[in-house]
Amino acid sequence: MSKIEDITLEEVMGDRFARYSKSIIQERALPDIRDGLKPVQRRILYAMNKDGNTYDKGFRKSAKSVGNVMGNFHPHGDSSIYEAIVRLSQDWKLREPLIEMHGNNGSMDGDSAAAMRYTEARLSKISTEMLRDIDKDTVDWVLNFDDTEYEPTVLPSRFPNLLVNGSTGISAGYATDIPPHNLGEVIDAILYLQKHPDAKLDDLMQFIKGPDFPTGGIVQGIDGIKKAYETGHGKIVIRSKTTIENLRGNKSQIVITEVPYEVNKAQLVKRIDEIRLNKKIEGIAEVRDQSDREGLSIVVELKRDVDSQGVLNYLFKNTDLQVSYTFNMVAINQMRPERLSLQTILKSYLEFQQEIIKKRTQYNLNKAASRQHIVEGLIKALSILDKVIKTIRASKNRRDARDNLVHEYDFSETQADAIVALQLYRLTNTDVTELENEADKLSKEIDEYTKILNDDKELNRVLAKELKAIGKEYRNDRKTEIQEKVANIKISTDVIVPDEDVMVLVSHDGYIKRSSLRSFTASADESGLKDDDYAIFTKQINARDHLFMFTNKGNLIYRPVFEITDVKWKDTGEHISQSIGLDINEEIIATYSFSDLKTAGCFLIATNDGYIKRVEFSDLTPGRTYKKHAYTYVKMKSDDARVIAVDFIDDQQTNQELLLASRHGLALRFSIDEVATYGARTSGVKSMALTDGDTVTNLAIVNENDTLGFITQRGSFKKMAVTEVPVTSRARKGINILRTLKAEPHEIVDFTVLASASDPLEVITTRRKFHDIIPSDYSLGGRYSNGSFVVDVQTEGTPMVIRQKTQEISII
Repeated sequence: MSKIEDITLEEVMGDRFARYSKSIIQERALPDIRDGLKPVQRRILYAMNKDGNTYDKGFRKSAKSVGNVMGNFHPHGDSSIYEAIVRLSQDWKLREPLIEMHGNNGSMDGDSAAAMRYTEARLSKISTEMLRDIDKDTVDWVLNFDDTEYEPTVLPSRFPNLLVNGSTGISAGYATDIPPHNLGEVIDAILYLQKHPDAKLDDLMQFIKGPDFPTGGIVQGIDGIKKAYETGHGKIVIRSKTTIENLRGNKSQIVITEVPYEVNKAQLVKRIDEIRLNKKIEGIAEVRDQSDREGLSIVVELKRDVDSQGVLNYLFKNTDLQVSYTFNMVAINQMRPERLSLQTILKSYLEFQQEIIKKRTQYNLNKAASRQHIVEGLIKALSILDKVIKTIRASKNRRDARDNLVHEYDFSETQADAIVALQLYRLTNTDVTELENEADKLSKEIDEYTKILNDDKELNRVLAKELKAIGKEYRNDRKTEIQEKVANIKISTDVIVPDEDVMVLVSHDGYIKRSSLRSFTASADESGLKDDDYAIFTKQINARDHLFMFTNKGNLIYRPVFEITDVKWKDTGEHISQSIGLDINEEIIATYSFSDLKTAGCFLIATNDGYIKRVEFSDLTPGRTYKKHAYTYVKMKSDDARVIAVDFIDDQQTNQELLLASRHGLALRFSIDEVATYGARTSGVKSMALTDGDTVTNLAIVNENDTLGFITQRGSFKKMAVTEVPVTSRARKGINILRTLKAEPHEIVDFTVLASASDPLEVITTRRKFHDIIPSDYSLGGRYSNGSFVVDVQTEGTPMVIRQKTQEISII
């Protein structure tokens, strides 16, 4: 009768998952610290060795090996076993492949291997070192999954496989990434540690410089390597090995001969070609994969007069030509997963090999002692041969003969069995001599074995001798170059951005776009803007220039010109809010372009509540977050305050004057030198003393010969000389420049400096109507004139802006 247990789901899930986790950690995903193998790899090597499928014999079908492993030791899917065999044979994954394979075993391009029925495999020569002495009781054995035969829990691993070939795997709660190393370097470090048990990490790193990947490449970051060896966790950079070759006609090409470990070569070539096709950078003419049996070769051919180093830096930054590799040296140590330092791995391997030598020596000692005992019995038997023969002939059978020899001549049962089994032809003087020589030889061997077991120095001498022999046999040159520092990659804008002129437009409603000159020429009459929108900046500039857009709420939006969406001129473009949100009623009021970010000069900023300041250009250069956040260029005194003018002043614009006009018809003129320079997040100083309800409408940089054009809210246009406003000082009330009316007084909406009498002006109304004015059609007015009515506010709307008509195709 079954017993029903009352257990909570939480307890059941916890217990079952713990068992599952333990199983996949120990039996699937993580390598053993001693032989560096996962169970499936260990079973593959043991099964192939047991079947005699070794390097000195012919290849056998991979399917046969897979079947043997699956049927006898590894009760899992055949695909997982075959994939493990394939990986063990791939010389771009393992530093010292443990299996040799005939046929398609995959490629660096990510191609999968041919089906196992097509390929053939055998153990490589170095894998015999993994299994050497396994038949001498050197390792523990357990029953296989169906208790029909035994399998080893670990291989003798006569070379340090965990470090040499590395390991990678993911299990429940643990992952491992141990990079491959150079066999000769690791053996040298073990030999040093053997003589200096208290060796520090720096001592060991004299021998082990760092990882040695089978694909070569350049490793940068000694500090990352040292941290990884100290803690088991660290980060390095792996860079491709490249050369730049000059060609005829000022052309050049980048030749890539080694790529980072586990990078898919085909995907890398595809990514570089996509950069070429998408014109992420200018200058790449062609990308070719010229790899063959002679080795890897990827050629990136460049156009004429291209900065080849700049292109290479871009590729390092944006492709897998350079990747980060994170050490996570986790392995099974004493049946538990553990993150390991280099010293722990080397010490554990050294202790394991000392244990292997001891067990092997004890096995050889027992075997030699057993043989010596038999030889001594045979020699004794030959010395009394006639009596022995007489006794055997008088016996009933073999067992009786054995018992009689034991009883009459004090032979042991083992000796008596050997005597009875002795063939007659051996009963000669020659064989007596051979037995005596064998006895002497066995005696010496027993002394030697006993000395090894009783003297640690002798044991270490034997181990060192064998490690040196393996090092001599399999040592090869380092493939990966180690560089101390991680190179700082600087990508010049000249590489990313073509040196070409483009047309850029910024609209009042916040749309921005750039187009080729060809597209602009083909459709210059179609701006692509909505009917009620209009351009505030349209200019031919270079793709490498920088765009500064100022809003009326004190926010500065920066864009490199090449980052602006490239569209046809008749398209609308992108709205600035797609990357940076604008507040309600926030508008772009001024836009400037600069060829570099080291321009000398400053910005003159005025607000409608009567504040003004200068800000150095260098204080407004963009930060790293310019794509997501606007930059504050002025601090508002109140929520209702707005910026009404932003002008750029270069270092040559000195001794000039400013003119401000208020909505109530007051104007103030003073020297620009009275405006001090402040930081970005400040309000500045008083520009104009305003009465209640009055605001500043605009600001202009003027000189004595300038003429101004004003527009009022009633649609009246007034032309006036600057000299009508006398030069005074900042922060004063100013003088009246409109005639006062009791009913419906005029108010200044906006004004501008006239470029010339013939250049037309454009008035934009609240209904987004555009009204042209020819200044030469109107005479100069005095201070007390209200000008002439030009805009019908009833039908066209109230004027908002007056500006030069030509402003659409020039900088503001």
